[in-house]
Amino acid sequence: MPWRALARRFPVLGIRDFRLLLADRLLAPAAVAFSLVGVSFAVLDLTGSTADLSYVLAAQIAPSLVFTLISGVIADRVPPQRVIIAANIMIAVAEGTLGLLVLSGEARLWQMIVLETLTGVGMAIFYPASQALLPKIVPDELLQQANAVSRLAMNGAQMGGAAVAGVVVAAVGPGWAMSICGIGLLGTIPLLLAIRVTGHERVRSAGMLGELRDGWSEFTSHTWLWAIVVQFCVILMAWYGGFQVLGPAVAKAELGGPAAWGAITSAEALGLILGGVLSLRFTPRRPMLFVVVIGGCMAISPLSLAMHWPLPALCLAAVFLGLTMEIMMVQWSVALARNVPVEKLARVSAYDALGSVMAMPLGALLAGPLADRIGLSATQYGAGALIIVASALTLLSREVRTMRSTEGADAAGRTAAPAPH
Repeated sequence: MPWRALARRFPVLGIRDFRLLLADRLLAPAAVAFSLVGVSFAVLDLTGSTADLSYVLAAQIAPSLVFTLISGVIADRVPPQRVIIAANIMIAVAEGTLGLLVLSGEARLWQMIVLETLTGVGMAIFYPASQALLPKIVPDELLQQANAVSRLAMNGAQMGGAAVAGVVVAAVGPGWAMSICGIGLLGTIPLLLAIRVTGHERVRSAGMLGELRDGWSEFTSHTWLWAIVVQFCVILMAWYGGFQVLGPAVAKAELGGPAAWGAITSAEALGLILGGVLSLRFTPRRPMLFVVVIGGCMAISPLSLAMHWPLPALCLAAVFLGLTMEIMMVQWSVALARNVPVEKLARVSAYDALGSVMAMPLGALLAGPLADRIGLSATQYGAGALIIVASALTLLSREVRTMRSTEGADAAGRTAAPAPH
């Protein structure tokens, strides 16, 4: 389709800063996909221990407990793209260094833990800034389209990156995959520097604690918001341990190794792409009910591994989950942007991210030792049960069950975004 026709079909593409952000969201996820595949197999190749893999992946998540909130305050003060640049540099340095250590044969477990902690700091400060940036670039009426298109680009890049990464790890080893991750993330810096979004002017500063309290008040004022964040705190703890930590071990033992895990990751990314296409037009009437139900469906991930599904079935399940999760994430991002004042969005997104992932290190730390003690399948059955119970309890909230897609659309007091140029 010619560019002019494409821009007419998707008006958001007429916004210069959105096009720059879209280019970043193609390059960065493709690069990070190499790390997602490479790190797990680097640890398993080095030690062969699921417990050691737990420690490394827990180190990657733990910094979110501290740095996510700090990032939320900073991204409401300064241009959020600058925060994203800092995050990308941290991840590039950590993954590139670890890749070189693995390639040289000098990598040690403690080095992996330290470097993945630095990667975790980068990931922690990225999310609130990323959530705050898009609503500052596009007008409200293009918000759902912008979220769908940008996430479509991200997921397509992740799918391609994961597929290539699985082949790279299988062919030449995980060290090359992590080195490619570092190089790719450094390539995003010129794109982000070209974005012209500025920070919010403050009449007076309430200080870091005062601004965190202000963000907390906004966060807790929405029952649907904090209830679902609590749900996903449990879900992501169980999913991360039962699937993300133990999945590579199952792939290595039963499915053929890193190429199989890369195929599952790519299948999920394919589902995310299909979900992104559907998100351009589909809006559930009760979006928060939809979010909770799809959260419960995440139990399929650990349960399918526990039941020893063949690789094609695992890939089909990954496509389904990716599709529904992508629609869910678009609805969640739009709900936050429309119901939270734009000057508080980074801080509220920080509480969203912190609450959702705060138990993930616990899931990572418990999964490996539990699997060593009671077995992989039993641990994954337990993870699936936790996800189902947490989701069922969240449905007790009337606000979650009844909130309509049009509610609060004008309640956020959003300032006008730049016109297309």
